[in-house]
Amino acid sequence: MRTTVAIPCYNEAPTIAKVVADFRAQLPEAEILVVDNASSDDSAARAAEAGARVVREKRRGKGYVMQTILETVSADVCIVVDGDDTYFAEDVHQLLDPVRADHADMVVGDRLRNASSEALNDVHRFGNRVILAIINMAFRTRFQDVLSGYRVMNRNFMATVPLITGGFETETELTLQGLEKGMVIREVPIRYRARPEGSVSKLSPFADGYRILITMAVLLRNHRPLYFFSSIALGLLIADAVYAAALLAHRLPPYGTLVHAGVLAGVALLGGGLVLVGILLNAVSAGFQELLALQRRPR
Repeated sequence: MRTTVAIPCYNEAPTIAKVVADFRAQLPEAEILVVDNASSDDSAARAAEAGARVVREKRRGKGYVMQTILETVSADVCIVVDGDDTYFAEDVHQLLDPVRADHADMVVGDRLRNASSEALNDVHRFGNRVILAIINMAFRTRFQDVLSGYRVMNRNFMATVPLITGGFETETELTLQGLEKGMVIREVPIRYRARPEGSVSKLSPFADGYRILITMAVLLRNHRPLYFFSSIALGLLIADAVYAAALLAHRLPPYGTLVHAGVLAGVALLGGGLVLVGILLNAVSAGFQELLALQRRPR
């Protein structure tokens, strides 16, 4: 199989040449592609000197880099790995094996099982766990690490799964879009180390975490509208019940019976309306899924 190692890169001058050399040693026949995200240092030059093919993406954001990778790579298998030297090139073979054996469309390296506190601090670890728990609950999955920057995809995955986000939420989108397209996704435990001295993380835990949650909500709304709108409706009805209980217990200011009744009825109607919207959009989504399934059948 033709194999490409694609390395997103933004200001990784201290590490990019080593990452290229390490993967060249493990996969001597593979193409090494570095997608430079308008770095302000000499990352691109160092990658080229190390023997990589360098493509530049001027739109700032890892999601745009991933879009460029999917548009550029024509190989049968694509390995995506960050250029910060936190992942071990030697682990690539255990990620490649399930894809080459056609047991998975994408294999994700699970960092969280073996990462030390130096490699993944408590804030990042907690954020990963919270996002993971929400995704597993909302999408009924059992993933261990959806934010890993080390993964392997086959040609079918690259040709089928769309990406629309532009930032660090791209890893979450890759996994969730793959699920919705019926791709088989597996996770394999890998090693993970701290960034070497001189290398600086570009991740903003709170801002990027917020964007990841928004991306998850948008994908849930688009692909599972009944679940999405019913969940909001349930929250409103619970709030309505709490309001009614507080009213009956005389814990609310006496604004008047009509005001309270209007609030209770309005929230209940809003909740019912959201459920109706979810049912209608779910029917539309199911119709599109059936149409796509028919189009995939050979004629």
